[in-house]
Amino acid sequence: MKLPRRRFLHLAACAAAVPVAPRHAKAQTYPSRPIHLLVGFAAGGSSDIAARLIGNWLSERLGQPVVVENRPGAASNLAAAAVAHAAPDGYTLLYLATTTAINASFYENLDFDLHRDIALVAGVNRIPNVMEVNPSVPAKTVPEFIAYAKANPGKINMASTGNGTTMHLAGELFKMMTGVDLVHVPYRSPPQALNDLIAGRVQIMFDVMTQSIEHIKAGELRALAVTTEARSAALPDVPTVGEFVPGYEASSWTGVGAPKNTPVEIIDKLNTEIDAALSDPEIKARFTELGSTVVPGSPAAFGKFIADEAAKWAKVIKFAGIKPE
Repeated sequence: MKLPRRRFLHLAACAAAVPVAPRHAKAQTYPSRPIHLLVGFAAGGSSDIAARLIGNWLSERLGQPVVVENRPGAASNLAAAAVAHAAPDGYTLLYLATTTAINASFYENLDFDLHRDIALVAGVNRIPNVMEVNPSVPAKTVPEFIAYAKANPGKINMASTGNGTTMHLAGELFKMMTGVDLVHVPYRSPPQALNDLIAGRVQIMFDVMTQSIEHIKAGELRALAVTTEARSAALPDVPTVGEFVPGYEASSWTGVGAPKNTPVEIIDKLNTEIDAALSDPEIKARFTELGSTVVPGSPAAFGKFIADEAAKWAKVIKFAGIKPE
């Protein structure tokens, strides 16, 4: 049916008057439903605690629930794979940790690629590991421990929570840079490793600070150094490993990622809100209580950090010949 000319012009004018949605409209209305933040570790660990702090903040600021989901398994690869294959709409996020960068070179047959499939949103915090020994070890400083280890090659047991974990690789980096010979003893869980270190069945561990700080303060363990570039406010009198082994740095860290192709406007919005959280005095104080330092910054800065971390740990893995268990 042919429309009369006047009717056609009226419809055309109405169509022209309909506003075209701008490219960033999705970001302006985001989020309109709950966001799921996947953590690749069990509840109660340092990553889980940090994720819930950030999740609560985002819930309040964005006006939608941020549901923290613990999906432990396969050294956090289950959670990472789920996010890598999720819809890129900002409603499924990944809480990354050091293990995520380590796994990029540690596992050969992953069905996702960290650098290709995960868009990096923001760094959150950095946690020192602590080079700690059983009090029966005579060394009270890092140089004394290096001398003691070189005098007793292959006789000192180094605990960790498994091959390729942050504790393990922090110790392997120390071995690589100092030439000491320590025997790696992997455990299935942090409590098992910590209990055996306190009992003296193993002699040294590069533990995450949040797990051992109370035992250090109680005198059950002796802290020789922290592994970050700067000293920790939680243990201000404990030096860094780098003060004695120049260039040494190892830390546990966390951050937030999203599926690739997530709109940049959504990533920028999340980054802005996370950085606001890290500037909040109460949030900063809470992270300090956990023995960590907040690390706000742009998605690009976080991306460079991740790339550097992955490259560093790939070298350590190759040097030590470490394979998945």
